[in-house]
Amino acid sequence: MSRDPAFVAKVEDIVGLYLNPPDKALVLSVDEKSQIQALDRTQPGLPLKKGRCRTMTHDYKRNGTTTLFAALNMLDERVIGQCLPPHRGREFLRFLRPIDTQTPARLDLHLIVDNYATHKTPGVKRWIKRNPRFHLHFTPTSGSWLNMVERFFGEITRKRIRRGTFQSVDELEQAIMDYLKTHNADPIPYVWTKSATQILEKVARAKQALESLQ
Repeated sequence: MSRDPAFVAKVEDIVGLYLNPPDKALVLSVDEKSQIQALDRTQPGLPLKKGRCRTMTHDYKRNGTTTLFAALNMLDERVIGQCLPPHRGREFLRFLRPIDTQTPARLDLHLIVDNYATHKTPGVKRWIKRNPRFHLHFTPTSGSWLNMVERFFGEITRKRIRRGTFQSVDELEQAIMDYLKTHNADPIPYVWTKSATQILEKVARAKQALESLQ
C-alpha cells in the first residue's frame, strides 16, 4: 500500500481521467519498460507438438538491453512507442515529441506518469511549460497499478519478449516495433471499471485488517 501523503487525491485524479475524461482532450497512459534484455538461447528450443509443450534452454547469452517508452491512448487503445537508450530525463523528453506530432494538435493531452525523477527534471518542466497542451498527472508512490499502460507491458512481455530469442538489440527493437504495429492494427480494449470510492474503501479495509494483526 502506498505511503504517499497525496494518495487519495492522486487516485481520484487518475481514476477520474479514466472514467470521465475531459472534453477536447486525450488521456494517455505513459510509462517506460526499462532494461528489456536481448536474450539469445544457447541452443534452439523444441517446437510445440501433440503431447509436448514448447521447450527452451534455461541458459542464455545477453546481447544488450533497450527501453520501451509507450503511450497508451485511452480513447482507442492504440500505442505510441519508441525504443530508446537507458531511462534518463532526456530520453523521456525525446519521447514527448512523437506524442506531440502523432496526436491531433487541437486536443489537450493528459499524460498519466509515475513519480520517477526523470519525469520531473528541469528540462522536462521547461518543455511542458512551452507546450501548454501537455498536462502531467502523477501516480502515487508505489502506485504503478494505477497506470493502464502496465497492462500493455504485461501483454507484450508474455506474447513477444519472454519467449523470444534475439541476437542483437536491433533485432529485439524490431520485434517490439512489429508487435506495436500489429497491436495498433486491431487494438485490444482495456476498460477501467473501479471508481475511486471503491478503490479507497478497499484500501481502508486492507489497512484495518493489517492493524488488527499488529
